[in-house]
Formats: sequence, C-alpha cells, structure tokens
Amino acid sequence: MVLAPMAGVTNVAFRTLCRELELERTGTVSGLYVCEMVTARALVERHPTTMHMTTFGPDENPRSMQLYTVDPEYTYAAAKMIVDENLADHIDMNFGCPVPKVTRKGGGSAIPYKRRLFANIVAAAVRATEGTDIPVTVKFRVGIDDEHHTHLDAGRIAAEEGAKAVALHARTASQRYSGEANWDEIARLKEHVTSVPVLGNGDIFEAPDAVAMMRQTGCDGVVVGRGCLGRPWLFAELSAELNGTPAPASPNLGEVGAIIIRHGRLLADHHGEDKGMREIRKHVAWYLRGFPVGSQIRAQMSLVRTVDELAELVSTLPADAPFPSDGHGPRGRQGSPAKVALPDGWLDDPDDDAVPAGAEVMHSGG
Repeated sequence: MVLAPMAGVTNVAFRTLCRELELERTGTVSGLYVCEMVTARALVERHPTTMHMTTFGPDENPRSMQLYTVDPEYTYAAAKMIVDENLADHIDMNFGCPVPKVTRKGGGSAIPYKRRLFANIVAAAVRATEGTDIPVTVKFRVGIDDEHHTHLDAGRIAAEEGAKAVALHARTASQRYSGEANWDEIARLKEHVTSVPVLGNGDIFEAPDAVAMMRQTGCDGVVVGRGCLGRPWLFAELSAELNGTPAPASPNLGEVGAIIIRHGRLLADHHGEDKGMREIRKHVAWYLRGFPVGSQIRAQMSLVRTVDELAELVSTLPADAPFPSDGHGPRGRQGSPAKVALPDGWLDDPDDDAVPAGAEVMHSGG
C-alpha cells in the first residue's frame, strides 16, 4: 500500500503521522509513504522551496521521492543527484497530473501520449540509478480522454525501459477526479504488463475497497490519495484488512483531537509555527467531517495561529463523540470532467520525442 503524493499534504509531517499511527495500531510499518511531488529541474537547480519539500524524517525508511519531469536531460540530472547525494531510497515519476496549467504545456498526463518521449524520460531515470538499489517506478492515468487511452503502451514501455513497478490511476485526464474510477482498466493493464508489479489507484476510501480492487483486478498493491485526507490512520486499517487481521476501531473525537494536535506540532516543526498553523487549517476541516462540532468552533479553528491555541480549541470538543457514520466515503476534490488542455498539435504525432517547450520551468513546488 502506497500513500499517493498530494501537493500541500504529504509533507514530512503528514507522512510521519501516517507511519506513527500504522505502527501504534498494528505494531508494524508496511506502507510506502511518498513525499510531495517535486519538479526535476527545480531539484537540480536547488530551488529552496523544492529542497525543503524533500525533507524526510530521521527514521523514515524507505525515503520515497516523486519527480515531475518532461525532459530526459533534467530527469537524468535529478535522478543522478538523488543517487550521488543520498537524497532518497526510491524514485517515482508522475505522469498523471491532469491540471490544465500542466497539460497545456505538455506535462503531466499529456506525456504518455508521446510514446518515444515517455520512454526516453523513464530510461533516463533508470540509467541514472544503474548500479544502485534505488528502484524507479512510474505512475500514469488511463489516458487523455476516452478517445486516447495510453495506459497499456505506457505500462509496457515503462517496464521495457527498466521501471520496477507501474501504478495506474484508473481515470482519464479529462475525468480529473470526477465520477468513478474504472477498475476494469487496472485489470487490463495487469493482463498486459506481466514482468513488473502493477498497482491500482482510484476510489479507495475504506479498507475493504483495497481488498475489492485487488480481487477484481488482480493488481499487486494499492495507491491511496484522497481517502486518507483527515484520516491518516487509514493505512493502519488498510494494513489490517490486507493482512487478514482485526481492523483497529475508528477513533472517537477525543482521539482525533489528539491526532490534530500532533499533526499541528509536526507541521510547526517543519514549516515554523506561522505557516504550520496556516497549513493545519485545511486538515482540520477534513478531520472534523461529520462530527458534532458547531460552526463557531469550526470557524475559530479555521483561523488558528498557534499550537497552544489549537490545543485549547481541541480541548473544548466533545471527546466521547464516536466516529460519524458519514465520516467515511469520498473526500477531497472531485470537480467535473472537462476537455484536456494540450499544446497545439499535441495529438498529431505520438512518436514525436521533442521536449515540450516551457513545461518544466515551473518552480511551484511540484
């Protein structure tokens, strides 16, 4: 089971919390917790924000880093830097981002359509890690839209170029995060790619969902993103479910409150108290979903400025309130499907391996 990188979420604070809760509730840490996606060029150029995003905990093992990249040269340089400076133990590459500002320049989920360019990028990362025990893995979507599926080619190419595993978010880029993930496409990819593990991603919001996906598709593991927003203990439940052991009980509000405070302190340690408290505000809304907490206290927590203030507000919550029945299910962004923004002529030649102009100049932290 893998924690999917999410911008502004899966920093060292959140990953530490997930690991702590899995260990506390199951006695072991078996999940792979991946840091926020970072841009290969920004890493090579040592952009301060990017370097801060690559922070790992002192006992975090394995250290897993995901790269956003469109250029084989920067891919090689970034992967070589990770190797030479011992920055991570695992490199994942993201070709699934559907955000218009990314795809409009030929990045993210637009890349796998360009088969040769995609192959060159994966090959560059693999070449940079040769002779090491750092595996390279690749994540992508079903395709650009229903008329342009690319996942079967992408899985085959990634495996041929030396990737050690592939992961499929079972939506097209045009779906973004709307509708339902099509798990049948994970099954198709698993049948098509037999030389490396295939992981499935999409609509795993509860522990039984992971078992259902693996049974339905035959995939070798699961990648979880939005399902853990406000529920960093979900990986403990997943671990128990996948190993056939009793699932830990869902926390009551008192336990959730303690997790909120711990998360806030970890964020303050990572970002400083001012930014850390600005970051915790969005998490609080996810944590309190469905609990009997009035609008006034919610509003106060959305403006919290210090860890002490956060702890004081948490102390006023009804600690014995059980985990709500409507606290389960989909979380985070969903939105609506839309036509994918692409560079002019992008679909004309899938074998064009030219690097898209301007797609990797972003220093937006991923």
